[in-house]
Amino acid sequence: MSSLPLRIATRQSALALWQAEHVAQRLRQAHSGLVVELVPMTTRGDQVLDRPLAEIGGKGLFLKELEVALLEQRADLAVHSLKDV
Repeated sequence: MSSLPLRIATRQSALALWQAEHVAQRLRQAHSGLVVELVPMTTRGDQVLDRPLAEIGGKGLFLKELEVALLEQRADLAVHSLKDV
């Protein structure tokens, strides 16, 4: 198995971190020796708290930064809550 870690992009909320860690644990159980690390990120949706989401772009505001991390190869996969998609 590769020594490079599998990097999981996730939001920094408690729920997102729990979900990403759950996925990481399941991957480690299924693939002995796999190194998995979380890449916690702050999204625009996390930063803009003074306006309704619909006014500033909707649920996609919780996704863009994670998708950019994938495109820029700073993460190998992303764990999202369905409510954010």
